[in-house]
Amino acid sequence: MEPIDILKSILNNEYETEDGDRYKVELEEGMTESEIKSFVKVLPNNFLDESIKELIRFSKGFNFHGLEDVSFNAFGHFGLEEVFPNSIQLASDGFGNYWVLDIGNNGEWKEVYFVCHDPAAIVKHSKNISEFIQHVDEFGRLGSESNLDIIHEKIVFDVYEGKVENHEKSINEFDFPDEFITQLPEDYVIIDLENQPIKSGFNWAKFGPNTRIIRFGDRPIWVLEKKKGFLRKIYDLLRK
Repeated sequence: MEPIDILKSILNNEYETEDGDRYKVELEEGMTESEIKSFVKVLPNNFLDESIKELIRFSKGFNFHGLEDVSFNAFGHFGLEEVFPNSIQLASDGFGNYWVLDIGNNGEWKEVYFVCHDPAAIVKHSKNISEFIQHVDEFGRLGSESNLDIIHEKIVFDVYEGKVENHEKSINEFDFPDEFITQLPEDYVIIDLENQPIKSGFNWAKFGPNTRIIRFGDRPIWVLEKKKGFLRKIYDLLRK
């Protein structure tokens, strides 16, 4: 189903808060043709798929209990450009953690990631914008048993603590171009989430809160620089 159809399908659903209050999806107004044209001009490759245009004509986002406003047009609002050079900041939990939609260099809207700062974890949350809307609906219906809540409350800690599958790979497993290899640091690990299922992720601050991160183009492959502590640096110097 197209994202607009998914969104329309949940509009009559009624949800209940932990306090027993009932609520529904509250739609934001849609974007005008002029606004859409201006929006497309700032996107990669000046491209926006017709299915997304149809979605934002209908609504540019919605309000949902437990999330700060879900927005389909918040391009360039999220930081960490070294991780997501082009993205839509879809929503926030209000505590500095975000759901971010990754946009490819050709303008394709790709996977949605949950980016958590405490603990420092990035987790693949939804395969696309349609599934993200479904996951929001599921969160309203199932609460703690939903994909959203499980990632938010459990998976981020499992990823941060290394309790899930390790997606580190050797550089020999890739055919990186020379211009990318030359910018790699002296010591690093490669994280590859390509073709991995949702709930896969990595600790983005594995080597400290200011870990340098390099992304390989628009593919879900990241390089994390290993930072050496003071004693390790002295040891390496003595060995020379």
